[in-house]
Amino acid sequence: MNYRAVLNILGALLISIALAMSLPLAFSLYYQEGDAGDFLVSMIITMVVGLLLVLFNRHHTELRTREGFAIVVLSWTFAAAFGALPFVFSGAIPSYTDAFFETMSGFSTTGASILTDIEALPHGLLFWRSLTHWLGGMGIIVLSLAILPFLGVGGMQLFKAEVPGPAPDKLSPRIKETAKILYGVYVLITALETVLLMAGGLSLFDALCHTFGTVATGGFSTKNASIAHFDSLYVESVIMVFMVLAGTNFALHYRFLSKQWGVYTSDREFRFYFRILLFCILLVTGMLFLINKLELGESVRAAAFQVISITTTTGYATADFEQWSTAGQLMMLLLMFVGGCAGSTGGSIKIVRIMLIFKHGLNELQKLLHPNAFLPIRLGGRIVSPEVMTNILAFFVIYMGIFTVGSLVMAMMGLDIITATSSVAATLGNIGPGLATIGPTDNYAHIPLFGKWLLSFFMLLGRLELYTVIVLITPAFWKK
Repeated sequence: MNYRAVLNILGALLISIALAMSLPLAFSLYYQEGDAGDFLVSMIITMVVGLLLVLFNRHHTELRTREGFAIVVLSWTFAAAFGALPFVFSGAIPSYTDAFFETMSGFSTTGASILTDIEALPHGLLFWRSLTHWLGGMGIIVLSLAILPFLGVGGMQLFKAEVPGPAPDKLSPRIKETAKILYGVYVLITALETVLLMAGGLSLFDALCHTFGTVATGGFSTKNASIAHFDSLYVESVIMVFMVLAGTNFALHYRFLSKQWGVYTSDREFRFYFRILLFCILLVTGMLFLINKLELGESVRAAAFQVISITTTTGYATADFEQWSTAGQLMMLLLMFVGGCAGSTGGSIKIVRIMLIFKHGLNELQKLLHPNAFLPIRLGGRIVSPEVMTNILAFFVIYMGIFTVGSLVMAMMGLDIITATSSVAATLGNIGPGLATIGPTDNYAHIPLFGKWLLSFFMLLGRLELYTVIVLITPAFWKK
């Protein structure tokens, strides 16, 4: 392990995080709510540490796969550790554990919160809280590759370790160009949603914050009641459309913008993703209409928003689904294991893995009837290699294993079974709200100290898709 090369990159990342803090600092100065000095101190500390790490390790730039994995995992940890400073120094979140939880929730685009009164926070802190979503959405590593040319050395190792999905969709031969393409699409979608939300009556501040939470599938809101605060069908509709787009492979957006008009309808994963959303919306609408006795229009509106929000792992809410029937709540829990498409900002298991697991199961059934038949698994006309299928099946087993053990540990802390299981599902899947005492109208403030650190770890695991983190903590990784 080339430790000094790792520290050099981490230093550069801390510098970029310090520079990012200048944006919420501008809002702090504008609104004059007393948190500008706290941001300034946080920026100085983060910048100084970053500069020292770069200064003492500036000649060490050689990166291999091992360093790539270490940098990715440690960068998310460093981002949360230093990103928590404004919350602590301002006194808005006095406990460092709570501040780290909130910031890791932001950078990992989880949206789980310990705050009991969100609207009491100064505008600067609220903006920083939402900005962590946007920075984490496509990955702070890819962001750095796009804006800091000197990180281009060994960039593919970082890209493979960070980009969500079973395999990165390499749009350009050069990783730096790929990062620029992805962020170009990301910025374009961000700008478009911001304009549309402002057209619906939101201020620039609220429009930006809720756009950050949407395109990053994060879910942090500036309002205690989340999107329900606005009580606007227009605002909900705009956010629903962009949640669907954020849960779609960003490579498809780029190709559509390159005038490949049929790219969505020809993509097997997107079609499966869209069908899941449509089927679940219809199913939940029926539950709300028949069991909860809501009006048909109200049932469709509530079902559509909540299903899209949970499936894409955004976590915004317009209804308290804890008040739904048991069947409706169970649907929300099951959707926490679905997630968006590969190459999206969504979390959880991902659509493409679920597709291939279903295909594998059907193949096994056919082999019982035709044991000598050659039945390859195909996706988009291409045969999926056995190695990829083994990786996906192993991922699913590990994911469910972590969910099971994590739920047991959380239950041992005195939480009820629904809170325990949904807290792990919601953090491991980077969703945010769960059920019972951590539902859409509740928060994670009451979770025990160790539980918050454990759930923060699950957020990191989920955001980096398990393997990146697990590889780093195995003894074999550290052997020469």
